[in-house]
Amino acid sequence: MNFQPLGKRVLVERVEETKTTTSGIIIPDNAKEKPLSGKVLAVSNEVEGVKVGDSVVFAKYGGTEINLDGKDYLVLNIDDVLGVIK
Repeated sequence: MNFQPLGKRVLVERVEETKTTTSGIIIPDNAKEKPLSGKVLAVSNEVEGVKVGDSVVFAKYGGTEINLDGKDYLVLNIDDVLGVIK
């Protein structure tokens, strides 16, 4: 994959959450919400404070979904990134 975000944007791959609750109940895919965290794969030259490899939390309705090489990603404006998970 070769993608360079422009403006103040980052490319994020969503991190899938567990499909089973702590009590062992399996959650079907159609009942799960999309994860609100992910791993940063690319950063524009204008972005500070976030780097490739960071795990981030982002706004629920932020970003634009794109498909590259058959895989889904999210392009987020840096304002939609709420924080970095340390």
